[in-house]
Amino acid sequence: MERMNRLTELRENGTMRWSGEQHAWVAEPDAVVSALAHDGFEEYEREVARCGHDRAPAGGVWQGLNSKTGAIASAIWVRADTPLVFIDIDGETVRGDA
Repeated sequence: MERMNRLTELRENGTMRWSGEQHAWVAEPDAVVSALAHDGFEEYEREVARCGHDRAPAGGVWQGLNSKTGAIASAIWVRADTPLVFIDIDGETVRGDA
């Protein structure tokens, strides 16, 4: 997996932190998606789930393709009290405990 500079910055500055209990990242989904886009992934799919017409999204999925490497990044998020984000890059789960 290529080095993810912006994603690494989110981890280092505390914007994104690993939750071992949830096996997910605690982060704002838009920050993660922006970092992946900055690191070379171009959006090709984005879906958002809503629990009502005028309510905030309950969760969603984003996928991007790095046209230079052919790698695919996926971010799946769930909004609870704290938003949880699951990140996968080219079939490898991005974890904070590895």
